[in-house]
Amino acid sequence: MWTGILLSALAMTGIVALRYLASSGFFALLTSRVRPGHHGRLGPQIRREIGWSMVSAAIYGIPAGLVAWAWQELGWTRIYTGWSDYPLWYLPLAPLLYLFAHDTWFYWTHRWMHRPRVFRVAHAVHHASRPPTAWAAMSFHPWEALTGAIVIPLLVFLVPIHVAMLGVVLAVMTVMGVTNHMGWEMFPRRLVHSRLGGWLITASHHQRHHEDYLCNYGLYFRFWDRLCGTDRGLSARI
Repeated sequence: MWTGILLSALAMTGIVALRYLASSGFFALLTSRVRPGHHGRLGPQIRREIGWSMVSAAIYGIPAGLVAWAWQELGWTRIYTGWSDYPLWYLPLAPLLYLFAHDTWFYWTHRWMHRPRVFRVAHAVHHASRPPTAWAAMSFHPWEALTGAIVIPLLVFLVPIHVAMLGVVLAVMTVMGVTNHMGWEMFPRRLVHSRLGGWLITASHHQRHHEDYLCNYGLYFRFWDRLCGTDRGLSARI
């Protein structure tokens, strides 16, 4: 049993690390093409971001490996594979439930990590990226990485989700995590400033957090920021 768990954890750590390198590398390359010189002098910072991110990959990989093992060997999770196991209308609903639950957890833990003592211990690592780059998406102190690594693994034991829709959740997590840190807005201005864009977090919104710190704490949606009065709008610098 323990050998199976260890192998699963190692495999998932490798997958998380490769996913990070591929996604951050792609958007870093895109940045260099679209905004030449935008992060041209940040070599030491980027190397530090990659180093912390590799540590985070291991921390994310361990619970992910436990989930994979529990799903495949014991059937303990609520992940399902049959398209008719639940009504078709539930397929798109499950990712929204996962993203909202993750966003809620992230908002409150992120806001807590901006308390001075907690910030110094953990969150300061992430904010050491000035400005953040595509490589900063997983640049966390191990304590911060741990708070993010447990959410989806816990949800799969509680909320049913098709394995393909779980892939959608992980893809959204990856793309938004990277693109929100690029320091430039890749989405059309018409979308960002639309009624829909007013509820979604993109680089313009998250950049404001890295500028002012005590605002814009959300991950995917602006719901909690708006409800709690911590939404200060978009950055004027990108």
